[in-house]
Amino acid sequence: MSSSCALTILSKCTVFPHQKSTLPNLKLSISDLNMLCCHYIQKGCLFTAPSLPSHTLLTNSLSRALSVFPPLAGRFITDANGHIYITSNDVGVEFIHAAASELRIADLLSPTDVPHYFKELFPYHMKISYDARFSPIMAVQVTDLADGIFIGCAVSHAAVDGTSLWNFFNTFAEVTKGVTGNVSRLPVPDFRRETVLVSNAVLRLPEGEVKVTFNPDEPLRERIFSFTNAAMQKLKARVNHWTQPEKIDGGDGHGDVGAIELKGKQGNDPNRKAVTRNETVDEISSFQSLCALMWHAVTRARKLPETKTTTFRMAVNIRRRIEPKLNDNYLGNAIQGIATRAVAGDVLSKDIRWCAELLNESVKTRDSAKVRLQVLDWEREAKCFPLGNQDGATMRMGSSPRFPMYDNDFGWGRPVAVRSGAANKFDGKMSAFPGREGGGAVDLEVVLAPETMAGIENDHEFMLYVAG
Repeated sequence: MSSSCALTILSKCTVFPHQKSTLPNLKLSISDLNMLCCHYIQKGCLFTAPSLPSHTLLTNSLSRALSVFPPLAGRFITDANGHIYITSNDVGVEFIHAAASELRIADLLSPTDVPHYFKELFPYHMKISYDARFSPIMAVQVTDLADGIFIGCAVSHAAVDGTSLWNFFNTFAEVTKGVTGNVSRLPVPDFRRETVLVSNAVLRLPEGEVKVTFNPDEPLRERIFSFTNAAMQKLKARVNHWTQPEKIDGGDGHGDVGAIELKGKQGNDPNRKAVTRNETVDEISSFQSLCALMWHAVTRARKLPETKTTTFRMAVNIRRRIEPKLNDNYLGNAIQGIATRAVAGDVLSKDIRWCAELLNESVKTRDSAKVRLQVLDWEREAKCFPLGNQDGATMRMGSSPRFPMYDNDFGWGRPVAVRSGAANKFDGKMSAFPGREGGGAVDLEVVLAPETMAGIENDHEFMLYVAG
């Protein structure tokens, strides 16, 4: 197919909450303010529906879900001192019903690269989060396909992080499914703002148009690399230097690397220390092992000078890292960026475990004291968090394989796939999704310069773990 699909907008309307909100204005936290210069988050689910759901069913369900999440039906306001709030004034969200009758699920999932026409399945293309002053904080687009349906959501990143977005998406799905059955007990969002993340410091945005800090038009390639649970465990075992069974076979074509090969490599490497699962050493998680593999592969593909400093940034949920702890259902952004740095020569010459240990240490030591220190640093120089890869040696990992993306059953089964739109994408941006089969599988959405993508596709060490 061409790079765009023949999409027709069938209708647009504003959906209001089922009940009036009684919430006070919610002050944006430091984590929220950081995101004002980012694009709206765009996330969506692809379904095979036995019959297309009615427009009325989905708008009624959305209305009821908004009554659980009233800030998403509000707007941003600024007080006389320059502080920004969400006012839950029930002005509603935009609902778009569209059709792409010639587009099939296979057209979306079969190509090696993520098709460009995915961006048309989301509302608010390249919309800046600060625009929620005069635009809806959220919009939902439902697109009827030839053999399925795609539900895409766009929401100001200054109002929610990934945790909050998927909590809402799950609620929307549960309410829709419950229209013809029993609605399960829904988690109640926590709207409290008694946290050190809410500051009296004022963010002064630049005069004129607010823009993202990267070039959204640079040539890029985007792929989904899938890692089965067996591959993830094999990678984790390699990084932790565990003794493995001779063969790990998850039906993914990765069953040919076992203990003999691993132990042989370890025995010839003086920097390795072979350990077993029973030894009391810091265990590197499978996801941190995957991040280390990506850091290694992308650095090699970029062909950087040995002395060039590379940076691997991760967005970390701090709800449970800060004291007093925040509720898991806290609505808003509760994330901080963690940067781990090393020169390219070390990344490529050292053991992958060395990279993984650096990442592990960065995450492990992000405790309440460090969270508060970053808050103080921001208050001294309040500014939006810059996205992009300005130095040509940066990678950024977002989202999480722990998010309940495949729990979104609207009544016609679990999603076939989860995808994101064109928002906030640049060379080196990665987003982690759970694999549809569950059990620890991971789908990694990777955005890279074309020559770098070609490099990792031809990297045997990296592709050894990729399914398919």
